[in-house]
Amino acid sequence: MEPSLDARLLTEQDLTRLPDDGFRHELQAGLLLAEPRPFLLHAQLQARMIVLLDGFVRTRGLGQVLGDGGFLLASNPDTVRGPDVAFVTRERWSAVTDRGRFFRGAPDLAVEIVSPSNRPGEIHAKVADYLAAGARLVWIVDPKRRTVTVHETLLAPRRLGARDVLNGGDVLPGFSIPVEAVFEE
Repeated sequence: MEPSLDARLLTEQDLTRLPDDGFRHELQAGLLLAEPRPFLLHAQLQARMIVLLDGFVRTRGLGQVLGDGGFLLASNPDTVRGPDVAFVTRERWSAVTDRGRFFRGAPDLAVEIVSPSNRPGEIHAKVADYLAAGARLVWIVDPKRRTVTVHETLLAPRRLGARDVLNGGDVLPGFSIPVEAVFEE
């Protein structure tokens, strides 16, 4: 349902006060977005990505890997996104003084897993929001196509198939896995 033109834009504070209604909520330019909770395959892929990234990041002391953490990407109007998986460098993470709030700014890496309910425009909007707020890398994991689309810019994505290698580029130097490892049962 489209919001009315006189609808009040929500803030990050409004978002924190929403009751748990079984949906995942985000704000895009002050407008409330809601998605159903993910299915099992989504949760499985999310857990796998966290394990793969966290093992690499922890052993090298590179920063923090998060699942479903909230990021305040823009203010007035507020945009709050919650990537399925995120990485924040050690330097940026150590500067956080209030871990009971949303992270101020974009993650260095945002990972979104495509759900059956997602439309291409929604995914594009998420990528655009992350990159505009300063994310250096966005991965879109598509379980249906068994691909990972890599965005360092909005206009030049690279789609990787099962036989390709996913690497962390300048964000996670040395991180490299076959795309098929993301989708292993």
